[in-house]
Amino acid sequence: MIRGALVSKCVRLSKGDYNAKKIYNDNPLDVAKQFCDAGIRRLHLVDLDGAKNKHIVNHKTLEIIATHTNLIIDFGGGVKSRNDLTTAFNSGAAMVTVGSTAVSEPETMYSWIEEFGADKIILGADVRDGYISVNGWLDDSSITLDSFLTDYTGRGIKKVLCTDINRDGMLQGAANDLYKQIQDWHKNNVMEAFYAKDFLHMDENKTVVRFKMEA
Repeated sequence: MIRGALVSKCVRLSKGDYNAKKIYNDNPLDVAKQFCDAGIRRLHLVDLDGAKNKHIVNHKTLEIIATHTNLIIDFGGGVKSRNDLTTAFNSGAAMVTVGSTAVSEPETMYSWIEEFGADKIILGADVRDGYISVNGWLDDSSITLDSFLTDYTGRGIKKVLCTDINRDGMLQGAANDLYKQIQDWHKNNVMEAFYAKDFLHMDENKTVVRFKMEA
């Protein structure tokens, strides 16, 4: 699975810092088509504008990619309301990643899991120094990663998308110790996030790995 971050462009942030942005391509559809040509089947698409503004912004880009490619898309960033969730699904997302709302409004998250199904909702568990971060990683919560995962796996969540913020965008590979610990804690499908220069970083513990592309 390939991860693509967008603000109507394909970009990379360093440790989630919006001021440390590298633009890789001005046309996300062109990049998505390149992924298709390379045999990629699944794309995780991050709406960085949405994450920062606390509502989905780039749903039209999602729709364009979904319409013009065969990629299975899971979409995240700015999903703060049921309207955001349905907008993402109606724009072509097969799954939606929810993180901040799962922290700030757990009852709302529980209702979405019940309504849309655990196969459609991915739990976003973005962690910095052991604690969950929210709102595009601009704010840190007091919730530990373990307690967060324990709560939601108990609610039926089957897929977790976990990013070690301190390593994200730094081109240092995966935080294997952290992800192995998660695998030891929980047996659900954990997808880790990191930048890789190639596909040789697939972790030996058989974790499902996401990739952002490094130019």
